[in-house]
Amino acid sequence: MMADKAIPGIRPYDAPAGGWGALRATAKAIQEQMNAPEATVTLLRTNQPEGFDCPGCAWPDKEHKSTFRFCENGAKAVTWEATNKRVPPTFFASHTVTSLREWSDYQLEDQGRLTHPMAYNPEKDIYEAVSWDEAFARIGAILRSQADPNAVEFYTSGRASNEAAFLYQLFAREYGTNNFPDCSNMCHEATSVGLPQSIGIGKGTVSLDDFDHCELIIAMGHNPGTNHPRMMGTLHEVARRGAPIIVFNPLRERALERFADPQDPLEMATFGATEIASTYLQPKVGGDAAALKGIMKALLEMDEVLGPESVVLDHAFIAEHTHGFEAFAADLRATSWRDIETISGIPEDELRKVAEAYTKSKATIVTYGMGITQHSMGTQNVQQIANLLLLRGNFGKPGAGICPLRGHSNVQGDRTVGITEKPGAAMLQRIEQTFGFRPPAAHGHDAVAGMQAIVAGESKVLICLGGNLAVALPDPEACFEAVRRLELSVHIATKLNRSHLLTGKHSFILPCLGRTERDMQATGPQSVTVEDSMSMVHASRGKLTPASEALKSEPAIVAGMAAATLPESKVPWMHLIEDYDRIRNGIEAVFPGFEKFNERIRVPGGFRLPLPPTERIWNTPSGKAEFLRFTGLQEDPVFTDPTILKLTTLRSHDQYNTTIYGLDDRYRGVFGRRDVLFMNEYDLAERGIAEGDELIVETAFGKGQERRMTKVIAVVYKIARGSVATYYPEGNCLVPLDYIDKESGTPSYKSVPVRVARAE
Repeated sequence: MMADKAIPGIRPYDAPAGGWGALRATAKAIQEQMNAPEATVTLLRTNQPEGFDCPGCAWPDKEHKSTFRFCENGAKAVTWEATNKRVPPTFFASHTVTSLREWSDYQLEDQGRLTHPMAYNPEKDIYEAVSWDEAFARIGAILRSQADPNAVEFYTSGRASNEAAFLYQLFAREYGTNNFPDCSNMCHEATSVGLPQSIGIGKGTVSLDDFDHCELIIAMGHNPGTNHPRMMGTLHEVARRGAPIIVFNPLRERALERFADPQDPLEMATFGATEIASTYLQPKVGGDAAALKGIMKALLEMDEVLGPESVVLDHAFIAEHTHGFEAFAADLRATSWRDIETISGIPEDELRKVAEAYTKSKATIVTYGMGITQHSMGTQNVQQIANLLLLRGNFGKPGAGICPLRGHSNVQGDRTVGITEKPGAAMLQRIEQTFGFRPPAAHGHDAVAGMQAIVAGESKVLICLGGNLAVALPDPEACFEAVRRLELSVHIATKLNRSHLLTGKHSFILPCLGRTERDMQATGPQSVTVEDSMSMVHASRGKLTPASEALKSEPAIVAGMAAATLPESKVPWMHLIEDYDRIRNGIEAVFPGFEKFNERIRVPGGFRLPLPPTERIWNTPSGKAEFLRFTGLQEDPVFTDPTILKLTTLRSHDQYNTTIYGLDDRYRGVFGRRDVLFMNEYDLAERGIAEGDELIVETAFGKGQERRMTKVIAVVYKIARGSVATYYPEGNCLVPLDYIDKESGTPSYKSVPVRVARAE
């Protein structure tokens, strides 16, 4: 809808996703960060067998004849890391930490690459350069002085390689704790907890080849054009061959409507585009569970009408491979269509049409993102998707399965190689057998629990292997203040971010190599490995000259800290980092599925880890896939006040997680600003608000938990009635730290009850 008045930075964008707009944005990213010849060579190495894995999303690579395997946001991630800009010690000497806190997140990271290890001097309020030996010695001494190892939090970002993550979890466990707050805790922990209960493994079950054979895709709660853009090439191919794509999303997202593939010469030459969604349904924020139950109720009713000859449900599969169907079906029968319509915001006939389309497909994939997981019942949401697939036997056959869309490029791999606060006994036993120390068995902290321990003063030390933890978590007011009370904070990073400025008594910034850079160790150049969202493990080797001679690799930094902290360590830290094959030998010894790791990783494209559900093997207590009931229809707390709206946070097209590449969100028509609240035009009218008005957004939790967001403007958008949206992480100020899915610990960023009013 056009604005009633001209609003700076708000204007329609009518072009498709991708296309020439993507190429112009890529060219701009190159121009701002690198020289063109170097950028071209670097980008052409992205996701190539002899190149480096894109530091952006975890979508897998496909063999094809195109000359490039990166998308617009991948180009931004690569040039952002490989930038020519630098942040040397002289920068910190010229800027106090207090003054830097006034800078925006975009300004901080845009300064460029960190070049030297730095230690905070509280008397001068600046970071000062230190040698690596001094940094390791001081960190080690403080860690050894802690009376309780469980007062230390070891945070991991999904950017870390398998090799770095494996050494990191060894370090923490030999130190004596299982405190592993992890970026996965904030996005797909509901998947990691929910799917093992349903199908026996906490990962997706599809391969990229399955998208060539599927007859239907149901896409729920994700925006691939921004958050996993390489997926758009796959959706483009599926749409072009005529397979329907049914989308459930509260907002109309351009990439799910129309996409022009920059690798399609005809589409580019003719300024054409391909329609992606064959059906686009907009549930209310928090209405996904009701929509899923509606589809499944329709299937059950169709099956019962047709009787014994029905082919709606796969009865043979259900009988042989599942458990709990009758109780599950009884719950669906008891659920009323009126309640389903009211809570989902989708009419019954539309949900029945989805069910009919599903029955016509012999092979269906359901893809989903954080619009499903980041709710108070996110774990159960994930399980309802598994239920939908089980009803028609959509596991263990080509073109079918469940596809959680992971964010950061190795967030799944980090978990596979031991970054978990809830270790299994078998894993701990193999660590002891391989490395000679007994790891602790007690469960540790996830991200929210770790920050709550810091807020309570129980945890005294925070070590971060990448990331921007305090900014990524909800409730920045509580998190920021708590982190600044720490005895020690350590940040392993490529670029400056706000978490580095939340200095405690002792704070260190340890600069590391990026994916694009050459990693030289004692035995020569090294490669690392990552696992994509479809369980493919492959090698990554950078070729660029490091941004500074003072940089160390992530594995080398972890090993240096560990050796300085644990002088009697049983782990040969320095020996391991001389040759990363030795680290991979350790991974192979501890984790099943990595047999002949070093041999297989040298095969272009790598190898796939075992996924038992693809063979219809279910590692659950019953030995079968489980139909798990969702009680009721509400995936978030119930609020009956009609003035309350449900707010979801979302990423702009110029960002990745907490990294802000720029201030444009062109597909949504926002340019040069982030201070917006997207609203349905009818919700605006009911509140007497005009587009462009400055707003106050206040939470409606009650019980003294109210939070407020100010200085945002109203923007009309095609979003479901009763729903509003604002950018992450700015909107985190509205999310309490304990507003989580109790089963997985995932924060409920996607459904916050709010009231909206004009600022006086």
